Amino acid sequence: MKPVNALFTACLLLLGASTVAAETLKIGLNYPQTGRYKDQGLQQRLGAFLAVDEINKTGGILGQPLELVIRNTRGDPSKGAENTAELIDGEGAQMVFGGVSSAVAIASGKAARQRNKLYFGTLTYSNATTGSEAHSHMFREPYNAWMTAKALSQYLKRNHADEGYFYITADYTWGWSVEESVRKFSDTEDAQRHPGVKTPFPRALVSDFQSALEQADASGAKVLMLVLFGDDMVRALNTAYEMGLTQKMQVVVPNLTLGMARQVGPTIMEGIVGGSPWVWNVPYELDYPRGKEFVEAFSQRYEMRPSTAAASAYSIVYQYKSAVERAGTTNTRALIRALEGHRYSFLKDEQYWRDFDHQNVQSVYVVKIKPRETIMADQYGSDYFSIIDSMSGDNAAQTREEWEARRKEAGKPLTL
Repeated sequence: MKPVNALFTACLLLLGASTVAAETLKIGLNYPQTGRYKDQGLQQRLGAFLAVDEINKTGGILGQPLELVIRNTRGDPSKGAENTAELIDGEGAQMVFGGVSSAVAIASGKAARQRNKLYFGTLTYSNATTGSEAHSHMFREPYNAWMTAKALSQYLKRNHADEGYFYITADYTWGWSVEESVRKFSDTEDAQRHPGVKTPFPRALVSDFQSALEQADASGAKVLMLVLFGDDMVRALNTAYEMGLTQKMQVVVPNLTLGMARQVGPTIMEGIVGGSPWVWNVPYELDYPRGKEFVEAFSQRYEMRPSTAAASAYSIVYQYKSAVERAGTTNTRALIRALEGHRYSFLKDEQYWRDFDHQNVQSVYVVKIKPRETIMADQYGSDYFSIIDSMSGDNAAQTREEWEARRKEAGKPLTL
């Protein structure tokens, strides 16, 4: 081949490659690859990549292949906001999603809004995310602390009425939000009768949990409310087991995930109660075909069961696809209109994006950890959850009036 022809061919190849790249529709995943919430972050990554691969096999979105660009938040709000800016400004992401800590999701959502892009929260349970800090560009896929607390309290009041509670709470926005909500709905707002302590976040030591658990033991409470998440919950629960508290008290973990249960293990976890927006056996027990497809695809691909975090990330990618296709564009304003009020059934029963706060309204489940032998009988040793109670999304979520009251308290406008 002559040098001129070779150069011409190389230029064509480069032009073709750049054209393909230009046609790629990028979305950004902002999650903790390291730190105390890394397991929940990994599950988000696995769920997101599965969704992207499935969508690309069927032609992408409006004919464009999806490309997932990732960043590590390290559980740091400022890093989450910085990552969001990089994903949008540097990588050209049309949408960003992710987060485990609510503080990270809130900071990241603000950075997306400044750039007129959508941010979808994956694991962000603080009421503030779609409450006092809500804005037009933030959509929260999972439930919030209010919804968790209302469903959990229905079960607790039925089974643990008139018993003393003790709260051990992570000292940041999610922890405060969950404790406040659980106290409200379980009638345990009297801190003299139902005391509690705050543990440092994000750098709590085992000694912090040991001290808190000693106070719980001395209180004589019958219900131990561990308002902790990720590795913090794992460390605290291991310590509680070593102290014999899991045999003396009903342990409740308001936001319970499969990843946390697997980290602790079936022996220690048995009998613990918690709340969840989704667990992998829900589609089988309640017959949701699309949910079963997801569980089977995820399990086959990764040789493990999907957690709530994986389901949330997977759902968000598909919800973004659906919104773009309904709107016929990636224009942010058009997507907001397409999402607001939209109802759908995907991995479970019907859900919808509420128009006034962008909270995803959905069923809430109360779960209890099964005995070890049942858990281990599963192909992947992960049959952890018995569904012991539930509440519809409309019953669990704040009303418009309750939401507006919180917005007024925070000095925020009553519309997004």
